[in-house]
Amino acid sequence: MKFTGRHLTTLAILSLLSLLIGCGGGGGGDSSGASATTGTLSISLQDAATENYRAVYVTIDRVEVHMGGDEGPDSNWTNVLSSDKAGKTYNLLELVNGVREELGIVELPAGPYTQMRLIIGREPDNGINVLSQSHPYANYVITEPALEVYELKVPSGFQTGIKIVHGFDVSDNQTTELILDFDASKSVVKAGNSGNWLLKPTVRVLDLAEYAIVRGIVRDDGAAPVAGALVSAQQPDGDGNPVVYAATITEPDGSYALFLNPDRDENGADDLYTIVAYKKEYAAGCVEVITNPGMNQDPSTSDTTDVDLEGGKPTGFLEGDVTINGGAVDQYATLSFRQEKPCGSTPALTVIEVKAENYVNGEPYSAELTEETYDVNASTYNADTDQLVTDEIAGVVIADGDPKTWDIVLPPSAP
Repeated sequence: MKFTGRHLTTLAILSLLSLLIGCGGGGGGDSSGASATTGTLSISLQDAATENYRAVYVTIDRVEVHMGGDEGPDSNWTNVLSSDKAGKTYNLLELVNGVREELGIVELPAGPYTQMRLIIGREPDNGINVLSQSHPYANYVITEPALEVYELKVPSGFQTGIKIVHGFDVSDNQTTELILDFDASKSVVKAGNSGNWLLKPTVRVLDLAEYAIVRGIVRDDGAAPVAGALVSAQQPDGDGNPVVYAATITEPDGSYALFLNPDRDENGADDLYTIVAYKKEYAAGCVEVITNPGMNQDPSTSDTTDVDLEGGKPTGFLEGDVTINGGAVDQYATLSFRQEKPCGSTPALTVIEVKAENYVNGEPYSAELTEETYDVNASTYNADTDQLVTDEIAGVVIADGDPKTWDIVLPPSAP
């Protein structure tokens, strides 16, 4: 796959989006420790995609970086979004598999920068969406396959901007390339009957020079390519729960590309990731891959990590109500649908996340899945303790076309 300037730009934009959601934000310059020398910062936007939507539109007004000192609204923040990009409405689902939208290339004082923030716009641009219609909102989703349009409302806590705590250095006479990786699947919160959909941006910042690229093709039993499959890179946390670090959707030819941080440990070992592929009407597939810095950045010499799926399977539904005791109306629960599968060279089973969805408190939910057996984990953060609270159901069988019911109650009531 050929990576263009637009591709690089997209990655930077996604990461900045997470920082700047909201309105306002200053354009103050640096006053704390900047040297007289300068370097260049290049920022682009990309998306960790989801299979649930035809499009996810987000409008970005500003992307700002902070160079130490006072973190007040106008202190030491510099806007790095190009003037021709301000107020532009982006379909995040077009920014996958190496496609990146350039947000800005600016000259900045050399030195360490502590964080970024993203300011989300309230008015769309005058562009056309995938339905060949003018944008009805600044931030909205188009569902798949029903093509229903829902405005994404930005919670009040993000009105002053989404901060992304990610330090980076701008070196004298050198260019630092950062990608803003906007995770659409984690950032969109579904509503039930109310229609009150939420945008709670989740954005990573990627330093392009340090990252590995995992590429491959998803196929049906090793034969025909599978388009529109969700592909993710996962690792277990300390408790053995799968954590998704990157995700994308396969192209019409079944190809995909994921940007990953090798993050070598103190002994110099490279990171092992589990690559998981899934699509409705297919059984999920998985393989393991070891990453290292700079891996596959040249597409002409890339090794491929292919994944096989088993197609021709029916689907069913898991349904119920979401209740978060004491939770706010805009609080939400994340449902993680998991399975155990052999993914490596040994018969040992790996716990993988097939897909995840967010649902609003006090609303019904309905998740369509390929008919198989799943463990389902629901989680939210307790507003008082900021601790993750979970509920789960093990071994639920999605089969026979009959909906299965599981009501989610989080967090547990106080004794």
